[in-house]
Amino acid sequence: MSKPWKKILLIISALFLIIFSILFFSFLNYRKQFKENPLLLQTLETDKDKKEIDFKLIEGENAYWFGSAHPKLTIVEFGDFSCPSCKNSFSTLREISLKYKDKVKIIFRDFPVISKDSMQLALSARCAGEQGLFWPMYDKLYLNQGISTNKELQNIMNQIGGNPDKFIKCLNSQKYLKDIQKDISDAVKLKLKGTPGWFFNGNNINGDIPRNIFIDLVEKILSNN
Repeated sequence: MSKPWKKILLIISALFLIIFSILFFSFLNYRKQFKENPLLLQTLETDKDKKEIDFKLIEGENAYWFGSAHPKLTIVEFGDFSCPSCKNSFSTLREISLKYKDKVKIIFRDFPVISKDSMQLALSARCAGEQGLFWPMYDKLYLNQGISTNKELQNIMNQIGGNPDKFIKCLNSQKYLKDIQKDISDAVKLKLKGTPGWFFNGNNINGDIPRNIFIDLVEKILSNN
């Protein structure tokens, strides 16, 4: 075999080993994360020494939700429509809601802390909710993440079948500002440091949860309840 071919084969072999190593250590990291995370490991088993969880503080009083009215698992998200990690999770939530609609309840609470537009986006979702369109607006805000002007928000309201004029009037008046501020206050009391902040049956885990771990966690909790 000629020297050039030997060099090519060596390069290919080296690349193969590098790719294999990356995949192997990624797999080990996933296993480690799953095993070492207390929430994943315990799967929300009852701890008699644990302080009583304040579900009212976590779930709120005026929050939008979908899923089961009598759930085995309640997932609460403190989110921000400007948050890229929240965007990563919203399709997973939709998937879970379809697969486990009789077992899981999903609650969204506002924690608009990412950008200067976060509060306006939170208000727009609430104003859409006034017309029974909170969740369509929720989806659209993540699918079109980056929009912020009243004109852009009004166009989305029109797309989802709402009354754009009524929507803009609500938005300009900041009608639901106090509700959002209450969510923020509760998030601070719960010591959340950013978005997304998750609660699974009252137990907190923060950050961008990869889809596979999210699904594993839900299935593990449901199997133990």
